[in-house]
Amino acid sequence: MRQTPWKLCGMQRKYFSNCRAGIQSDINLLKEVFLIEAVEKAVEIARLVAQYGGKTYFVGGFVRDKLRGVENKDIDIEVHGILSKNLESILDSVGDRVEIGKSFGVYNLKGFSLDIAMPRSEKAIGQKHRDFCIDIDPFIGTEKAALRRDFTMNAIMQDVLTGEITDHFGGMRDIKDSVIRCVSEESFSEDPLRVLRAAQFAARFGFSIEKATVELCRRVDLSTLSQERVMEELKKALLKSDNPSLFFKNLRILRQLTVWFPEVEKLIDIKQNPIYHAEGDVWEHTMMVLDAAAKFRDRVKNPLGFMLSALVHDFGKIVCTKVENGKIHSRNHEVLGLPLVEKFLKRLTKEKELISYVLNMAKLHMKPNIMARDNSSVRATNRMFDEAREPEDLICLAVCDGLGKISEIPYSSAEKFLLERLMIYKEYMSRDYVTGKDLICAGITPGEDFKDLLEYAHKLRLSGIEKEDALRQVLSYKRKN
Repeated sequence: MRQTPWKLCGMQRKYFSNCRAGIQSDINLLKEVFLIEAVEKAVEIARLVAQYGGKTYFVGGFVRDKLRGVENKDIDIEVHGILSKNLESILDSVGDRVEIGKSFGVYNLKGFSLDIAMPRSEKAIGQKHRDFCIDIDPFIGTEKAALRRDFTMNAIMQDVLTGEITDHFGGMRDIKDSVIRCVSEESFSEDPLRVLRAAQFAARFGFSIEKATVELCRRVDLSTLSQERVMEELKKALLKSDNPSLFFKNLRILRQLTVWFPEVEKLIDIKQNPIYHAEGDVWEHTMMVLDAAAKFRDRVKNPLGFMLSALVHDFGKIVCTKVENGKIHSRNHEVLGLPLVEKFLKRLTKEKELISYVLNMAKLHMKPNIMARDNSSVRATNRMFDEAREPEDLICLAVCDGLGKISEIPYSSAEKFLLERLMIYKEYMSRDYVTGKDLICAGITPGEDFKDLLEYAHKLRLSGIEKEDALRQVLSYKRKN
């Protein structure tokens, strides 16, 4: 199947036009410039490869997303028909060659978002990610080279110089039909990560997973995957999808929540008080909160932590939901759920700061809306913001928690109240305050009660007490105790 060759000159015209307009510093423009440079470098390599009688193809997500009308700045090319030593010589002549994995036949050029690979076949010889027998063969042919790919949409190749499309497995048709289909039923299960990739692509692209591929995914054992690989797919689903709930909904269809996301699976069929949660069970509420959170990712300080917080915020309902006098309650779930949240996170990551952030958000997620409802005092909201790792993120989570409800009681956003109170908190925190040095200057010798005195001074600060008055009260507190 042929397609009109890619034209770089249009992109170049746009670049130089923008330069003349004086907006080279714009981030999106800079990214486009890097993309142009990488594509141009691919063309330069392809021309030199052709002199050796070989061919160079764009492969993988770059081709897939181009056909979808979406820009992908990670460019992969595959070089056919020349020996490895000749390719290395070519790469050395056009840039600073870096060997990503010589045994895998993969290189890149320093300073370019461009991966260069030799065609290869793979066969699983064990259960781990690296337990593959790799056979690099520059003359294997495009069909056998594409056979190692996971899905048909990722197995499309495009000649770098002519623009000719090579589509052995119907990937263009599947992109048009919004379908995720495996390339080879025989080799699909050799890499269990493909199950998570199927769900991740479905979430990001809004595609459906083809029935035979669903059945294959259901039979794959995910227990041998490393937490790093699982986390990478989860991260893509949470940060790149407009509807990240589709990642988990598809894993539910694939019956693959149990190994890595058991706490999420346990949210299914946990009932909630219909007065506050007419949307249904905790699973349904969590999925709605997750999709609402995706709209706030650009507003928060820690996007990944924020999305994980939206996912885990109601884990406590797994262990404390009860029916009393015909009413459903989940009292104190924000605290009782923290061990489950921590267990879940440690299964996926070793990043202590990320875990700490999410635990803090999960613990506090109920407070903002309750305080807004009760019109709590400035002192109370100040204490809440002071306890929060990222107060702005906490407000966003509370808003999303509200957006994830279909309630018989009209829900009005608490955001305005909370943002106003946050401004007060920040103003209080900007004032001069009592320090340890101040206490020493006032004649207090550091001792066992020094920390207690500083904590008392901080409470006064949160109450809006000016430094001079706060110091007097601290000294009075010291005398009384």
